[in-house]
Amino acid sequence: MKVAIQGGKASFHDIAARKYFGESIITIPCNTFREVCEQLKKEQCDFAVMAIENSIAASILPNYSLIQSYNLKIIGEIQLRIELNLMALPGVALHQIKKIKSHYMALAQCDEFLAQYPHIKIEEFHDTADSAKDIKENNLTDTAAIASRYAAELYGLDILAESIETVKQNFTRFFILTPDKRHKVPDPDKATLSFRLPHRVGALTEVLQIIVKNNLNLSRIQSLPILGKPDQYTFYIDCEWDNYQDFKNSIGINSIVEDLQILGEYKKGETIYDYSQS
Repeated sequence: MKVAIQGGKASFHDIAARKYFGESIITIPCNTFREVCEQLKKEQCDFAVMAIENSIAASILPNYSLIQSYNLKIIGEIQLRIELNLMALPGVALHQIKKIKSHYMALAQCDEFLAQYPHIKIEEFHDTADSAKDIKENNLTDTAAIASRYAAELYGLDILAESIETVKQNFTRFFILTPDKRHKVPDPDKATLSFRLPHRVGALTEVLQIIVKNNLNLSRIQSLPILGKPDQYTFYIDCEWDNYQDFKNSIGINSIVEDLQILGEYKKGETIYDYSQS
């Protein structure tokens, strides 16, 4: 099984993919989320793993647009507890570091730690684990990376500071994606939908009333501006249920909303706290 991921080996996408599918998969590293989608479009892989939100840095809103523009289907989710560590080549001390590099999301999640070192240059890199790999391959003695403990082990780096994320309850949620619209998940208990609302008073309230009436748990609601259309938004919601028929009945919101799309029906994902190399 081939799975496209954003980032390289020991990245959090890599860890999420292996926790979801198992260690026997072949991961296809990509530098960007668009490249991940292109791999699916060209049928170079079977599935993809894509981060969609972080409990500190919030939603990765452009990824919703990518999922829709590439006509992908959500078939699962997994959530990781994200622990970020500062690492460098063996023997390099913190006072020797002139530059810290990592993925922009990881840098944002460590802003309080980084603020303690205003003299150190911060550099965005396409991936957490690959920033550690770059230090190893290029013998960068004045540079540190922010990545997982697994990345430090894999590339032989020393951890200079552990768990430097600002908020310790730091979780990232990942979608599992496929281009196959016929893929069915047995006994789903969660779904992600998108829709637009008409410009009239009370439209959103009417939608929420139908959701409540059908015993759905609205676990998330997010709006995203529609490009080129001022004051118009696409809404994305996650809903959970005990009875699948309740969810089917809730599709009655179609009489209120515009362009209703079911982006995926799937099983509520597991939250992984411990993902050591073993």
